[in-house]
Amino acid sequence: YRNNVAVSLTAALEAGFPVIRKLVGDEFFRAMAGVFLRAHPPGSPLMMQYGGEMPAFLEGFGPASGLPYLPDMARLELALRRSYHAADATPIDPAQLAAIPPEALAGLRLRFAPAVILVSSRFPILDIWRANSGGAGDAPGKGGQSALVLRPEFDTMPVDPGPGAAPVLASLIQGNALGSAIETAEPGFDLSALLGLLLANGAITSLDLQV
Repeated sequence: YRNNVAVSLTAALEAGFPVIRKLVGDEFFRAMAGVFLRAHPPGSPLMMQYGGEMPAFLEGFGPASGLPYLPDMARLELALRRSYHAADATPIDPAQLAAIPPEALAGLRLRFAPAVILVSSRFPILDIWRANSGGAGDAPGKGGQSALVLRPEFDTMPVDPGPGAAPVLASLIQGNALGSAIETAEPGFDLSALLGLLLANGAITSLDLQV
């Protein structure tokens, strides 16, 4: 019975972290999964939720220390899974945002769909994910990257939020007003491009204008 449970949990981890599995190889992944599942038995009968402790586990797993980006890759793969299973939400009509006077934008707060998740890393996790997910992608660079997980229809996708946009997005997702969020922008930030990306993918569900 214990062996059957271990096999099932390992299979759940393989399904939940396919990029990590590819990066470390099948044999290493199965051995690592054996250590993980003994330390972290499932707290829910829903296997789609299993593996939430993987990022923290990888941070302290010595045999994987040669791939220091693995914890953040686990965060990205968890974000993709959570986004896929997140509740549906109705996006706003872009005309609602266009109708707000420019002078009032600083006090605007955006509310996001539950499927919208931002993952930031000091490693090029988006490039690494693309290169190991069966899709076309450039060779990973050396700098840090952020991945914005969206679910415009039925499938999730991680995208680049644009130059300098990650801290602004993080601030907006935390509930801060647009004017305050923009103060965190990094070089190259383009507000119109960010809002266009969010609107095109149904990421904004409501607007809260502080008068």
